[in-house]
Amino acid sequence: MASSADKVFAPWEDAYEQPLIRFKNVTKRFGDFTAIDDITLDIYTREFFALLGPSGCGKTTLMRMLAGFEKPTTGSTTLDNKDLANVPANRRPVNMMFQSYALFPHLSVYDNIAFGLKRSKMPKGEIPDRVEEMLRLTRLQKFAKRKPHQISGGQRQRVALARSLAKAPKLLLLDEPLGALDKKLRQDTQFELMDIQEKTGTTFVIVTHDQEEAMTVASRVAVMDAGVIVQVATPGAIYETPNSVYVADFIGDVNLMPGYAKISGSRAVITWAEGQPPIYSKTDLTAGTKCTFAIRPEKVSISEEEPGEDVNKVQGKVLDIAYLGNLSTYHVELPDGKVIKAQVANERRIANRRFTWEDPVWLSWTDTAGVVLTK
Repeated sequence: MASSADKVFAPWEDAYEQPLIRFKNVTKRFGDFTAIDDITLDIYTREFFALLGPSGCGKTTLMRMLAGFEKPTTGSTTLDNKDLANVPANRRPVNMMFQSYALFPHLSVYDNIAFGLKRSKMPKGEIPDRVEEMLRLTRLQKFAKRKPHQISGGQRQRVALARSLAKAPKLLLLDEPLGALDKKLRQDTQFELMDIQEKTGTTFVIVTHDQEEAMTVASRVAVMDAGVIVQVATPGAIYETPNSVYVADFIGDVNLMPGYAKISGSRAVITWAEGQPPIYSKTDLTAGTKCTFAIRPEKVSISEEEPGEDVNKVQGKVLDIAYLGNLSTYHVELPDGKVIKAQVANERRIANRRFTWEDPVWLSWTDTAGVVLTK
């Protein structure tokens, strides 16, 4: 029998679970420009929730409304069942960590973390213990006496995080918190953030345009475009079952094949390119319609010989190869000029790889490898 610790964290699937944050029909306009357009969204206690989208999509505006720096034009925002409409930023159980970190350069790491506590109602005698707890949590004990300019970018990021968590907010907002770090440090810090969030049980909401970052850290991701939320789901669901061409194209790499679907039992039969066989794909569509077949490159197999077992197969020649160290992406051109990408793990040394430029190859995939999108 599974213990409670084995249960998957998914409060959004429990009809009796009350959200910590609720946006209800929220719209925000700046003059004639609509930054947020009638958004309804629930975020739950202990979630690591990501607002993901390109610049100008409205994700930062949504975060600023939570922080109290902006007010909705229409609609309501509640936190722990309390309407935030008339609650000023400094009275909300919310803290915000900025991309710039905003550390005080003349104060030590210890004093930066203690700064907010000294201006709170916390008894003075409890402050040292709380600061020490935050230093241990972020592994900064040996840097406590240093100034911000005496530590690395990743350490400064942890100081800002420790300071933000010191007052034990119900909600921590992170605005592109890792944008100033190099890629390797950013990847390492993502796992540190996840570990700290899990240990504290604080609800995190992160704003980012970095798809990999959102997919790594978040329990759920809200993909935004032009002031609306296009899809909210777990990272796995967003990647494997996007609900639109926009989401499929925005998250990761994808092959998109527009066509027309006819339904045959539980499969779509998609006419998509002149001279090419139709694509067969499992679907819950119930009528023929214009559609786009979307399939990730790693779901496409590449071979020298014509495959016999896979439902879908096309022939082409290798147009280009992107070598990514652990992976290679093959761009294969079909006779009509269309290009399909196939991605394979590099199990052999580069000098011994099976395919090279101009090689004739077969591409194949099963009827469950892709998704049929109608919007």
